[in-house]
Amino acid sequence: MSVVVRTQVRDDVALLELDDPAHYNSLTSTMIAELKAVLAELRDDRVTRAVVLAARGRGFCAGANMTGDDDGPDSARDRGPVGLVQMMQENLAELILAIHELPHPVIAAVHGAAVGGGLALALASDLRVASEDAFFASHFIRVGLSSCDVGTSYFLPRLVGPTMASELMLTGRRCPAEEAMRIGLLNRLVARDALVDTAIDLAEQITWNSEYGVRMTKVGMWANIDASSLRQAIELENRTQVLGTFTGNMTEAGLAFREKRDPVWKKM
Repeated sequence: MSVVVRTQVRDDVALLELDDPAHYNSLTSTMIAELKAVLAELRDDRVTRAVVLAARGRGFCAGANMTGDDDGPDSARDRGPVGLVQMMQENLAELILAIHELPHPVIAAVHGAAVGGGLALALASDLRVASEDAFFASHFIRVGLSSCDVGTSYFLPRLVGPTMASELMLTGRRCPAEEAMRIGLLNRLVARDALVDTAIDLAEQITWNSEYGVRMTKVGMWANIDASSLRQAIELENRTQVLGTFTGNMTEAGLAFREKRDPVWKKM
C-alpha cells in the first residue's frame, strides 16, 4: 500500500498526502522513495503548476523513523557502519533538495507535529500553512546530534532570522503554531478543518499567474537570497525581465486589462 497519496485537486494543483499513520508519517525509506518518485514525476508535469504537501493521521511528520524496523535505501545495503549512515543521510537530503528545486511552488499544510525531518520538509517548501494544533521542533539535537541537518541550518535562519533560529536549534524546544506565525515561519494560521483548503486556495492564487512568471520568481528569489551583492541580484533580475518580455505575456496582460478580462497566458 502506498504511503504517499497524490490527488489532482484542481486542474493545475496537485495534493500530496503523507499516509503512514502507524509511523506518524515518519521518513522511512519507503516514504522517502515514494515522495522522491512523485516529485520526479511532477518535475515534467506541465499541467500541475503548484503542489500542496499535507499529511493524514495525527500529525504532519515525526521525522526520522526511530522504530528500528527500516533497513534504509538500496544504496545502504552491504555497507559498513559509516557507509550505511552516509547513504541514509544522503537519501533523505536528496528529498529535501527535490522539494526545494521543484519548478512548481510547494505549499506545506502542517497539522500536529512537524519535527526533525518533518520540520525540514516544511522548511524546504516555499510556503507554509498550519493549523492551530501544529508545532515545529528541531529535534535532531534532542537525540544527541546536531540541529544542523537536512537543510535546517540553511532554511531556518533565512526564514526567521539567526536569533530565533539559534534558540530553536540549540534548545530543540517545541515552537507552537501561534509562535511560528508570529516569528514569520508561517504564511497562514487556520483552524484544522480549513487547513488543506486554505493551502489549495493559496496555490490557486499562485497559478493564476503565468508559468514563466511563477517559475522565474521561485528560481530568482532563492538565487538572490544567496547573491553576494545587490548588483549581482539586479543583474539576474534584469536578464529575467528582458527574457520575460519575449513570452508575449506582458502584451497580453495589457490587452486583458483594456478588455476587462483575465489574461490568457502563453506557456513557456
